[in-house]
Amino acid sequence: TLGEISSYIEEVYRCNNCYLVIRLDLNRIKVLGLEINAETIRYSICTSKLRIKPALVDIVGSSIIVIRVDCSKHGAALNAELQRLSTTVQNVVVAGLPKISRAVIAVDDSRQPATYKLCIEGAGLRDVMATYGVIGTRTKSNNISEVYSTLGIEAARTTIMSEVTEVMEGHGMSVDHRHIMLLASQMTSRGDVLGVTRHGLAKMRESVFNLASFEKTSDHLFDAAYFGQTDAVDGVSERIILGMPASIGTGLFKLVHNHEETTLPEVQPPIFSSWAT
Repeated sequence: TLGEISSYIEEVYRCNNCYLVIRLDLNRIKVLGLEINAETIRYSICTSKLRIKPALVDIVGSSIIVIRVDCSKHGAALNAELQRLSTTVQNVVVAGLPKISRAVIAVDDSRQPATYKLCIEGAGLRDVMATYGVIGTRTKSNNISEVYSTLGIEAARTTIMSEVTEVMEGHGMSVDHRHIMLLASQMTSRGDVLGVTRHGLAKMRESVFNLASFEKTSDHLFDAAYFGQTDAVDGVSERIILGMPASIGTGLFKLVHNHEETTLPEVQPPIFSSWAT
């Protein structure tokens, strides 16, 4: 941030105007290896959420930035605006990604030669994949919503399966991969990532009993009775609630017919086959 690479941030008040003076610590910028200068920092200040016009930011030399306050907008509240600006300008991100809070290099010694991974805490998968030097095809995230918005629904389905498998294996549990595939397909079958919660089931427009089996049972049943909703009772959960056999496997059919065994007549050999013998 700007506050980490600044020697000081000083408020200057004069009889005709007031402004903010920022002196950059060039030695610290060099030690950190940041490829920035006064021009790039000025651009970061103007494009930040502070909404400062480029005409109000001036560069004096190579290490001093002057930020003036718009007198036409704030009027008599210039003092308060300058103090607010002095506090908020320190948090302006001048290098790196603004949504990333921490990055750590992890070493995987389980295989030889050892591999190195960059573990990042925060959001911004699209920005990380677009960073120079990052292999986008080998970048993954455990934020399913962000993966869905960046790479699509199939990538979100794959992420759900990998994350569930990793969590289960971390606790020493083995789950059939087909069950996890079925869960991920159910969560993403509507073209959106829907959780197995009352909010996700409501978006799936499932049956009344299925919604009532999660939370707010009385509310769902009351609304269904008030609006005259019907339930086909096709799912497993609904049939278990009503004490009925589940419509799966041997419970799929309702009527079994025992028909007599029929014998097929003996087939006569072809005429030409007897001639061949």
